[in-house]
Amino acid sequence: MISFDKTENQILIGETVRDFAEKNIRPFVMEWDENQKLPLDLFNKMGELGLMGILVPEKLGGAGLSYFEYVTAVVEIAKVCGAIGLSVAAHNSLCTNHILTFANEEQKEKWIPNLATGKWLGAWGLTEANTGSDAMRMRCVAKQDGDFWVLNGSKNWITHGISGNIAVVLARTGELLDSKGITAFVVERGTPGFRGGKKENKLGMRASETAELIFEDCRVHKSNILGNVGEGFVQAMKILDGGRISIAALALGIAKGAYEAALNYSKEREQFGQAICNFQGISFKLADMATKIEVSESLINYASYLKNTHQEVTKHSAMAKYYASETAVHCSTEAIQIFGGYGYTKDFPVEKFYRDSKLCTIGEGTSEIQKLVIARNILK
Repeated sequence: MISFDKTENQILIGETVRDFAEKNIRPFVMEWDENQKLPLDLFNKMGELGLMGILVPEKLGGAGLSYFEYVTAVVEIAKVCGAIGLSVAAHNSLCTNHILTFANEEQKEKWIPNLATGKWLGAWGLTEANTGSDAMRMRCVAKQDGDFWVLNGSKNWITHGISGNIAVVLARTGELLDSKGITAFVVERGTPGFRGGKKENKLGMRASETAELIFEDCRVHKSNILGNVGEGFVQAMKILDGGRISIAALALGIAKGAYEAALNYSKEREQFGQAICNFQGISFKLADMATKIEVSESLINYASYLKNTHQEVTKHSAMAKYYASETAVHCSTEAIQIFGGYGYTKDFPVEKFYRDSKLCTIGEGTSEIQKLVIARNILK
């Protein structure tokens, strides 16, 4: 029988990250949100704690931990600020993990230590303006020129698109719609022909930078290819399996943050001579929120277990991501309702949970795409 009781390690990491977030994130949440500021110095501090290389082996500068500890850390950060949780998740599970999973030893030693210690911030480029879920129609192309590949095109909706020091970029090296016609390249900031583009002005997750990656005759040496030419699409799909657990954890943190704020407020707020939590209309909302959070956590734990034990995780990571992200939206919506008029103001935390939560149902595959993945798996 599998036990998902928290280990001493998870409890310790949870307490450490919680204390860090209270001291270094909570006081600045609204300032960063209002100004759309990506606090780069914060990621350096998190790197010192091991939070920028949670899954990376210690020999490469990481914390060498499992998906259980990783989920614990992301949840605790997201309970305070979803935007910072998103940046940590994208850095760890997309850019860093893609290199860690598919790079050769020389490549790992070259790039991973700077990512794992927080000296570098990572970006991961798959999505384009006209190809979100339909990734095989990408227009960003790479043409071989001797020992180099020349990249032209752009990527959109990229976390750390401007500030990232390094990006894993998926580009088309073969025919359109050919799953073996896409290749993964690592491109360092400062490479001629590579720059950040438009920064998106977003509803939520505003302290996590989302921007374009632009390539104009960008020459990348063949030694920067991850794996072999043509393996990029398959690699990306495997990385998204783990990435979906990350977004599920992010969503769980937002849901928990909204729920805990609403629970505490319902005990303090009085109407008609008693705390509003005593009214069935409010207590039933809290009951629904608590139940959905428990189910989300169970799905995430099982997906993490499968990932840790190197088993097939596609269906269960999609289930976890789908359910937890919809739960985040539900819990933050109900939290505003419990707060009433106060919940609609920026003086209380739930309106930000509400704005941040919606991204979880869109990023790294919409809820509709998760249903498609689940359906394909249960029908095959």
